[in-house]
Amino acid sequence: MIKTKLIERINNKSSIIGVLGLGYVGLPLVMRYAEIGYKVVGIDIDQKKVDMLNQGISYIEHIASENIRSTLDTGFKATTDFSCISEIDVLILCVPTPLNKYREPDLSYVTDTTDAIIPYLREGHVLSLESTTYPGTTEEELLPRMESSGLTVGTEVFLVYSPEREDPGNPDYTTSTIPKVVGGHTAACTKVGKAIYQQAIDEIIVVSSTKTAEMTKLLENIHRAVNIGLVNEMKIVADRMGIDIHEVIRAAATKPFGFTAYYPGPGLGGHCIPIDPFYLTWKAREYDLNTRFIELAGEVNTNMPRWVISKMMDALNDREKSLKGAKVLVLGIAYKKDVDDMRESPSVELMELLEEKGALVEYSDPHVAVFPKMREHSFDLSSVDPTPENIAQYDVLLIATNHTAFDYEMFQEQAQLIIDTRGVYSQVAENIIKA
Repeated sequence: MIKTKLIERINNKSSIIGVLGLGYVGLPLVMRYAEIGYKVVGIDIDQKKVDMLNQGISYIEHIASENIRSTLDTGFKATTDFSCISEIDVLILCVPTPLNKYREPDLSYVTDTTDAIIPYLREGHVLSLESTTYPGTTEEELLPRMESSGLTVGTEVFLVYSPEREDPGNPDYTTSTIPKVVGGHTAACTKVGKAIYQQAIDEIIVVSSTKTAEMTKLLENIHRAVNIGLVNEMKIVADRMGIDIHEVIRAAATKPFGFTAYYPGPGLGGHCIPIDPFYLTWKAREYDLNTRFIELAGEVNTNMPRWVISKMMDALNDREKSLKGAKVLVLGIAYKKDVDDMRESPSVELMELLEEKGALVEYSDPHVAVFPKMREHSFDLSSVDPTPENIAQYDVLLIATNHTAFDYEMFQEQAQLIIDTRGVYSQVAENIIKA
């Protein structure tokens, strides 16, 4: 029986693992499977990434090059050649699922990658999608593509959805210690999926279908997006009332039950939380449903960068200065503290809004030496060294990401004006504006 033989190969580690998409999700998976004794092949369309990996060089800050070299020693190789898929047993898709300019799901990376797999699909293959998406994607997009090969899903080949749960830069949770949700298209698919992941992950949570697994991922991140939207709205109200929202949150967090602290910021960043709610709201319209609560939170979070800029403009006006022509240094352009991850970073939108209004924009980020090439954004800039002399020459410092490496005490001493979007400063000072 195909399923039984495949599970046996997975369990005795004679199966070959293929990871498609070698970014913040895919690369840790590669390393984990290689670490526990599997032969692993990594596939990516970015030749530069492939070359760096094969040379033992990491392009993700929190993954050391030494660890890449150790993975190579196990027999790992990276390639852009999809023909190697015929030799692989387990195919794990970890490709981007962004939004298009209309804030609608862009599944082109998923569908294009699947289309590239199909010519090499053979009996005994299992395909697991990890990319965040709307409920129904696996059945509506991947299933018909696999069936177009003439192979039967559930008996000859197997289809699984298992959402990624990576938190880049978080030392408390690793790929192996974060519980893994697994849902298969059929019961047989689920058994195969469980076999794949239970080798590498400490705890497996099996759900009844791929749709359930897809919705689980959305709920996790929509929960965060809605609560961040709530606290961002509370920040605006508190600001108008002359109250420090961060002091309020610290006080509320002392309640030992019934309260979870969420923190406001200049907008939402990362590969999931700014995007996932729109995947569900888009799909819900197919069922004649309006997800008003989710959309309202999205509207609040999306508008935060403009609110921050308005606070900056008011602060400059109070000092008889204009934003147009002002020298602004954005502190931190990664989407979260102490990482180099730029995906959906609100700092980028802040920089674009500042340029639109005529400000002279530069940035400083100890984790991003040169502004990277991005799908929709482009700045020809390198990180400014935040020395006292450099800090003093800017009209405004905008704290967008509160990296630990920054010298906030020196900033306060040297800066003409600081716009603090992260609650770094708890004290009141003439040159600090909370936003």
